[in-house]
Amino acid sequence: KHFFVCIRGDVNFCSILFPLKMNSFQSRLSFYAHRNQMARVVFLHPDLGIGGAERLVVDAAVALKAQGCSVQIWTAHYDPTHCFSETLDPDLPVVCVGDWLPTAVFGYLRAFCAYLRMIYVALYLIFLSGVEYDVIFCDQVSACIPVLRLSRQRKKVLFYCHFPDQLLTQRKSALKKLYRAPIDWLEERTTGMADMILVNSQFTAGIFRETFHSLRTVQTDVLYPSLNTCTFDQPSTEAQALKGLLPEGTSCVFLSLNRYERKKNLGLALEALAALRSGLSPGQRAGIHLVVAGGYDDRVTENVEHYTELKELAAQLHLEDYVTFLRSPSDSLKVALLQGSTAVLYTPSREHFGIVPVEAMYCCCPVIAVNSGGPLESVVDGETGFLCEPTAEAFSEAMGRLIREPHRRRDMGQAGRKRVQDRFSLQAFSDQLYGYIVRLSQ
Repeated sequence: KHFFVCIRGDVNFCSILFPLKMNSFQSRLSFYAHRNQMARVVFLHPDLGIGGAERLVVDAAVALKAQGCSVQIWTAHYDPTHCFSETLDPDLPVVCVGDWLPTAVFGYLRAFCAYLRMIYVALYLIFLSGVEYDVIFCDQVSACIPVLRLSRQRKKVLFYCHFPDQLLTQRKSALKKLYRAPIDWLEERTTGMADMILVNSQFTAGIFRETFHSLRTVQTDVLYPSLNTCTFDQPSTEAQALKGLLPEGTSCVFLSLNRYERKKNLGLALEALAALRSGLSPGQRAGIHLVVAGGYDDRVTENVEHYTELKELAAQLHLEDYVTFLRSPSDSLKVALLQGSTAVLYTPSREHFGIVPVEAMYCCCPVIAVNSGGPLESVVDGETGFLCEPTAEAFSEAMGRLIREPHRRRDMGQAGRKRVQDRFSLQAFSDQLYGYIVRLSQ
């Protein structure tokens, strides 16, 4: 008992026994400085890198902070050189524990390691941190929810389901099926232990009910990801740098913006460009260029391999001079790309929601997306972009229409921005999320 009290009372001694990393010394003090504010919310997220899930977590934290809540983000991995800029703010504490635990064992058991890391984060939060909170916002990994129930004073848990994890992996062998069986069972059981479950789209809500049979009667509310428009409203400092990235004479830029993962089907953008060029005369092809940009992490084997695969595909299609690959572009460069592109090519099929189409529409950039999943709820076909079959021919046809009809491109851009302002504003997201937090903390 005395050992436990000593650990709770000495943050420095605690950090020696359990590696703790924060984004500033002020953040360490802010753990205890805001206990009397309206609601105290702790976010638990596996890896606070650059991606759609991370974007939502950061936006949610910023939104609740603006509502007067005391907010912290706890994670098993955080790299200040590979993160969203908002997390560098000392007033938004980011706590990293357990990064010393493995993310894989000889390239395998990634799901098991992710569960282990998040359980460790939850244990540390409850028994060693001394942090007081009212609500836990947990996403991606639900295995830590039973651990959160061990708190002496039971706190409420909100689980945000981006998509069932068991649907994000393939089972090509009997051994893989055997390995995933207990993990899938655990995911369903622990997800059901949350006090409230939110999903990112109506599409995901349907998949949730189809996948988790025992949770079909559980209420799942839809909270659409929002857009923190402040980042997009600031003048981009990369506009001039963008000109240096693209070949001289570029007049029409198509943009693919997604993580370097095979499930994002980025090769479709390359194949669509090849199909588009084959149907144009040499004069019409001049100035058309594709930028493939997205999150890239050297620690992730798939990112490294797929980046190489895409460059090889570009060479096979004889597109080396007409494609620019960018890895983990800065927020400012991403905004410059969106504002300067003819259209965004959004290639994933059955995407849970997808924040990229929303970002593009706010930047008055039409979206050409696959006609399944989240884009069915964000993109209005023929009004803010085009919804197509996932084929090079369908995408290239839509690309050609925007080239031939610049007035359509302008009208779609304006309609897209209005749609984001009406339906996906940060204020609407903030108000809805804050209502859930208040309900849970009462």
